[in-house]
Amino acid sequence: MSGPGLEPIGYVIGGRTDPGDDYWGGATALIRLDPVYPAEVVQGLEEFSHLIVTWHFHRASPEDVALHARSPRDNPAWPPTGTFVHRNHRRPNQLATSFPRLLKVDGLDLHVADLDAIDGTPVVDLAPYFPQMGPRGEIRVPAWPGEMLGDYWASPE
Repeated sequence: MSGPGLEPIGYVIGGRTDPGDDYWGGATALIRLDPVYPAEVVQGLEEFSHLIVTWHFHRASPEDVALHARSPRDNPAWPPTGTFVHRNHRRPNQLATSFPRLLKVDGLDLHVADLDAIDGTPVVDLAPYFPQMGPRGEIRVPAWPGEMLGDYWASPE
């Protein structure tokens, strides 16, 4: 993954190695920032409970991109929806955004939980989560995401 301004700032270390669809709960990992950055880049970050992490689906290939409507998880019970309605690796830039809990800052190592990226994942950006910048107004979603993601944060045991 490269391009102007889009180089990894760090990598996920540990946590899950399988990029399966469900059972992401309970895993902890590190986001290890590149040592080229001075320690001051994370000064004050420990005061926040959650991060916004943008990462690259590094084990996907460009051939995985699907620019058409399809049923989520290929389940015909759910309506076909377009590429930008899905939150998976079949997107043109194969980027994802996650909201892990920040457990601890140790130098340029960020200890996190509930990060749905796997070991070795390139992290392209991160920021603290500010609830004041979160969604405004009523949140509206169809029924199928709730049905599909019922086990997303369940423990793998």
